[in-house]
Amino acid sequence: MEGNQDPFDIENQHIPLATCMRDELSKLSPQPPMVCCIYRVPDRLRHVNEKVYTPQVVSIGPLHHGKQSLKAMEEQKKRYLQGFLTRTRVSLEEYVKKVKYHEAKLRSCYEESIKFNSDEFVRIILVDAAFIIELLLRICRERFNIIGLENYENDRIFNKPWLIHYIAPDMQLLENQLPFFILEDLFDPDIITVSSNGKKLSMINLSYEFLTMTLALEGAEDSLKRISSSSSNPKVEHFLDFIRTLHLPILEESDQSNEGPSKSIMTTPCITKLHLAGVKFKLGSSRNLFDIRFNDGILEIPKLQIHDYTELTLRNLLAFEQSHCQNNYISDYVSLMDDFVNTEKDVEFLLQDGIVENMLGDYNEVCTLINNLGRGVSVDRDSFYFATLSERLNSYCRKPWNRWKANLRQNYFNTPWATISVIAAVLLLILTCIQAVCSIISVMPSKNQKH
Repeated sequence: MEGNQDPFDIENQHIPLATCMRDELSKLSPQPPMVCCIYRVPDRLRHVNEKVYTPQVVSIGPLHHGKQSLKAMEEQKKRYLQGFLTRTRVSLEEYVKKVKYHEAKLRSCYEESIKFNSDEFVRIILVDAAFIIELLLRICRERFNIIGLENYENDRIFNKPWLIHYIAPDMQLLENQLPFFILEDLFDPDIITVSSNGKKLSMINLSYEFLTMTLALEGAEDSLKRISSSSSNPKVEHFLDFIRTLHLPILEESDQSNEGPSKSIMTTPCITKLHLAGVKFKLGSSRNLFDIRFNDGILEIPKLQIHDYTELTLRNLLAFEQSHCQNNYISDYVSLMDDFVNTEKDVEFLLQDGIVENMLGDYNEVCTLINNLGRGVSVDRDSFYFATLSERLNSYCRKPWNRWKANLRQNYFNTPWATISVIAAVLLLILTCIQAVCSIISVMPSKNQKH
């Protein structure tokens, strides 16, 4: 009977399962170094808008390699490799050897195990790396006066100018990245002749110029200097990480702090509520998105440009940050803007003051875009970057006197004629009161005389 089963037999019946599990554990590969920086987009983000995470024209790296919709660009990438070899005068064997040497490290940069064998993986990395380097050189040839890159009559990309505007967004996708170190390893500035000055080019300089030309990047010169500085050189993981690093707040110059007055920050009031509380809005002079300031009832916000690729850029930055970074600055910025914008009326205020530059169409599209950016994004309110700003805005809105002043200014003193009308009404009221008092005084003696 089961109730009388020998305990030794009960223990023995679990031995086969334990042995099988022990065998599985022994076959686990050694834990790779923590160099992973390229991830699959989490499902909670992908489901919101899958298209902005999926390459449309070109695959970069192994995660999307071989897809039928992207094969048209494979021949062009190989032509760029051919041009790269001709220009550098380095043998193909030497470049294969370089990539092969870094294969283990390159594989560990990807979150998931790469299915391609060694030769195919090296081929993918080398072709794509040469394509990126050659593309950046050709695009930036006039800016840096690069000699030897003047004539590309048969270049499919430059003979179809619209094509680069599809390639550039694909290069921002989280799943479409190459580790930056392999680009720097294959790029040799000594063989690039620049006629304008004696400075050597770098992948950082080329990447930055590419962004300014294709994605209208502005106001990141200080961040570029910080990245290029030998004394405080932050590691750039890949192209998307470079974009994020360029946009990060310069902490030593910022008056914002993660150490807000409250550990549990409430929701920041929307723009309309701030307006009703008397807050005035002003386009910030700073071009760093994080430099949002509130002083003396004036909220300064740097310009946010909303164009066709704003959602793609921000969503991939969010996906990278949520997967890789400890400090989620982009997530905090998106969360704050989501709080600011609830309705089309909020967007209208921001547009009127030049804070938002809308290239999409109507107000509703902008409102929907900003509201949807935060879907699926986790925000840690205990380390919220805009904690102090949020608390100060909430405190300002709680004061009745600010609301009363705003109500008077917005409803009764909003135009010169309204101001004149209010003053005239007050004067008329005063005169009426004086007349009434005078009438009472004049009547009082007559009553006394009767007595």
